[in-house]
Amino acid sequence: MNIKRNVVLFIASSLDGYIAAKDESLEWLYNVEGEGDNGFSEFYETVDTVLLGRRTYDWVMNQEMEEFPYKNKQCYVFTRASNKDIEDVKFVNGSVTKFIERLKSQDGKNIWIVGGGELLHSFIQEKLVDELIITVAPTILGKGIPLFREGDYQLDLSLKGMRNFNQFVELYYEVKN
Repeated sequence: MNIKRNVVLFIASSLDGYIAAKDESLEWLYNVEGEGDNGFSEFYETVDTVLLGRRTYDWVMNQEMEEFPYKNKQCYVFTRASNKDIEDVKFVNGSVTKFIERLKSQDGKNIWIVGGGELLHSFIQEKLVDELIITVAPTILGKGIPLFREGDYQLDLSLKGMRNFNQFVELYYEVKN
């Protein structure tokens, strides 16, 4: 039984489209009153593979955590450097398109693009994103790390659902082919 695996962006953004402040801080996000884990646990059960860019991976590793946050998932970090794989992470520096095609041809759950902006930009340009779940915080940052970078691309989307978690609004889109 081969179930189609989707590549899904699941991320929080400020109302003006930033995923982090200029200094990579997410403090603004924690200042918003949510509800429970704002749908994270429910989403997390739908994926078995996580994808991160190198800068996002480094940011995650610099946080004070008891253990690697994606320990029970296949975790791939896209990087331009050559790195040896470690216990919880495999490093990828080849063709993004070929890698995703190979992942999608395997049985499994959905594939989560954790971030960041540079990795997402390359996935959008290569038309590799199937769904976007964006949780919008009622905050305007004015500047920071943008969710979507300027580029020569267009994605047409279909709204599949929306819900709120107290002050957050989750928008669920499917990419039209």
